[in-house]
Amino acid sequence: MSTPTKKIAFHTLGCKLNFSETSSISRDFIEHGYEKVGFKDFADIYVINTCSVTENADKETKKLVRRVKRINSNSYIALIGCYAQLKPEELVALDGVNMVIGTEEKFNLLSHLDRIKIKNNEKLLLNNDIRNVTSFNPSVSYNDRTRSFLKVQDGCDYHCTFCTIPKARGKSRSGSIDKILQIAEKIAKTDTKEIVLTGVNIGDFGVDTKESFFDLIKRMDMLNGIDRIRISSIEPNLLSNKIIEFCSQSEKFMPHFHIPLQSGSNKILRLMGRRYSALEFSNRVKMVKKLIPDACLGVDVIAGFPTESDMDFMKTYDLIDQLDISYLHVFTYSERENTKAINLRPIVPINERAKRSRRLHELSDKKRHSFYNSFIGKEKSTLFENTKNGLLFGHTDNYIKIKVDDDLSLANTIQKVNILEMSKDHMVGRIIKN
Repeated sequence: MSTPTKKIAFHTLGCKLNFSETSSISRDFIEHGYEKVGFKDFADIYVINTCSVTENADKETKKLVRRVKRINSNSYIALIGCYAQLKPEELVALDGVNMVIGTEEKFNLLSHLDRIKIKNNEKLLLNNDIRNVTSFNPSVSYNDRTRSFLKVQDGCDYHCTFCTIPKARGKSRSGSIDKILQIAEKIAKTDTKEIVLTGVNIGDFGVDTKESFFDLIKRMDMLNGIDRIRISSIEPNLLSNKIIEFCSQSEKFMPHFHIPLQSGSNKILRLMGRRYSALEFSNRVKMVKKLIPDACLGVDVIAGFPTESDMDFMKTYDLIDQLDISYLHVFTYSERENTKAINLRPIVPINERAKRSRRLHELSDKKRHSFYNSFIGKEKSTLFENTKNGLLFGHTDNYIKIKVDDDLSLANTIQKVNILEMSKDHMVGRIIKN
């Protein structure tokens, strides 16, 4: 009598890097006979790839554990990722959690599950000292046939005072350009039209291999079979003029950058341990817009960092307001254990953090609307990713969300679109027929 196929479900919290890693890990299971099901479905095993950037991410992990136990009280739960690396004892003590695996061992999840008796409810904790982790595990997402997230770098050497990532992911390390290209060539043989290069500190690529991020993008630009490449978040001090100039001349690299600011106050930037000034950040933005006027510029910003006065906040607000920025990712400061910032005083009251966060969200909406509306009447190359309610949805080269009423078979194709008007958080367009 044959053994029933085990059903396994995955859920990812946090960044695009986590998504690429979950995708790679899940493929191992599918290739070894497991049936992958949705996270809301009944499964024998549930795997949660955790995040610990904020307190809310921690809470979400615990909420998900309770949720899957309601779906299948006898299920086996494995927690992997950043939260699992930072607080393994806290997680393994949770009711229903069977396995907690840190940064290095998560890529061996399949072998760990295969060698234990899942039904005996034993608890397993595997968590190596992050200071000894030096290996780079490449990963890539194939879940979306339109776009793949390709991990090219991991870890960070910066040790910003608010951030736990170096403690969760270790030192900065990368794959070699040759190995990255081998993976990219495999992606190019699929239906994928766009690759997003991801990492923790992507501009630091090659710090351990004596290569550079600029070397990588020059090689990626020669990749056949992929129409578009995007660069995920890159530090302003690592976004060099030659990278901007190269992207401005490339047909493959999209006019879209995401650059962390965090604060527009030099005092706060110093306390955060950031490696640039407000002026240097401003110059990066101006250089991008000078060489690539249509470029979309996303920015990370933190509201309510300890000691942030009203004046410090207004320096941040005014800097963003004055610059040609397209949208913001706003983070309300969240205390993280074992960071230097947790000891800074005075702290900003929770209600004041929320107030400042709301103001930045409103500024982001204003910036996005202004950016989107500036393209009304213009033509833009658009990759259509999905369909919903009989409409096509996609993104222009400079990352404007577009919907059109046209042939749904055009999903996963690139079309010239005339941008007509704004509708909520996207633009309405019309495909230009040849």
